[in-house]
Amino acid sequence: MAKIKTYLLNLLFISCSVGIHGQNSKLVEVQKIYSSQIGVLELTGHNDGKQVEEFLASCSLKKGQPWCAAFLCWTFKKAKIKAVVSGYSPSWFSAGKTIYTRGSKKNSVPGTADIFGIWFANKQRIAHVGFIDSWPPGSFAITVEGNTNEAGSREGDGVYRKRRLKTQLYKISRYL
Repeated sequence: MAKIKTYLLNLLFISCSVGIHGQNSKLVEVQKIYSSQIGVLELTGHNDGKQVEEFLASCSLKKGQPWCAAFLCWTFKKAKIKAVVSGYSPSWFSAGKTIYTRGSKKNSVPGTADIFGIWFANKQRIAHVGFIDSWPPGSFAITVEGNTNEAGSREGDGVYRKRRLKTQLYKISRYL
């Protein structure tokens, strides 16, 4: 029953989500690709498993390394979209691609398939990334992200759809 409910929710999000920056075929394709991975889990909880290792290989990372940014690389490569090829989270936020910085007055409204980054004070950098799935009015954004878990960790065990406070999101970039 839980799998059916998850499937129906995923189907609803895929068919009803419209990015704030417009619906186009590449945006829909990227959303379908990253949504299709919801539920992928690591094999042993150590950044491993067939699909996780495919994510890692998409940006030349080895088994066992953190893979949230690799999930982005893999998705964009599958969609044949030119984007960053790096497993290093801060690489996804160049000045030319960043559309939103927490606290800035010159932000664009994020939308589907934009990339978010979360700042970690203990690392003094963005140390977790994922996709914005939707940016509804209110305090929360809906995301899809790899190497997280139910609690929203940056070192999780799979690909999840999350409901995150917008205030958690430090930067957002756009590649579509």
